[in-house]
Amino acid sequence: MIRVFIVDDHPVVIEGIHSLLQNEKGIEWAGQAMNAQSCLGFFVNNTADVVLMDISMPGMEGVELCAVMKEKYPSLMVLGLSSFNQGLYIKKMMENGASGYILKNSSKEELIEAIHAVYSGGIFFSGEAGEALAAYQKSSKTILPVLSSREKEILGLIAEGYTNPQIAEKIFLSQFTVDSHRKNLLAKLNVKNTASLIRKAVEQKLI
Repeated sequence: MIRVFIVDDHPVVIEGIHSLLQNEKGIEWAGQAMNAQSCLGFFVNNTADVVLMDISMPGMEGVELCAVMKEKYPSLMVLGLSSFNQGLYIKKMMENGASGYILKNSSKEELIEAIHAVYSGGIFFSGEAGEALAAYQKSSKTILPVLSSREKEILGLIAEGYTNPQIAEKIFLSQFTVDSHRKNLLAKLNVKNTASLIRKAVEQKLI
């Protein structure tokens, strides 16, 4: 079962998505929050697999919350959720650790596909969101990915030839957490394997 949590400041959005997912096979509703503080409070004693995260909320916005959640819970998969179809917003969410971005006008089928895709370690954009990001990237200069301090540390150890189990033992993390960080690094640098990861990291002077 994929446990899904949503944080959005509009009750009608939460209720609507809940109704779409409540009878869906393989998906379990973990809970909801209407702001970043409530979201962070929930995860102190609870867990989920995928978080649907609104990017525009009062107080701490989703872009910042995404970075905080991925730092605290790197194995958690975040899907940006918004009515804003602008490349800049999408880019910021991805830089802060999101695994995808879907629009609030997406179909039920697209939402479910997105949840399964990111849960499996993939990247997912709803059609319009993917087009908006591609257009933004084409019109802007190459922007270096933003890595957390932990990601930078793990990237350095990968470049030195350490395996995931060795990294986990060296910096006192679980192997599962290291695996999640490695997947995030591959996604952020848009590469598919370790060799390409190291090569691109060197090219962009990240190591």
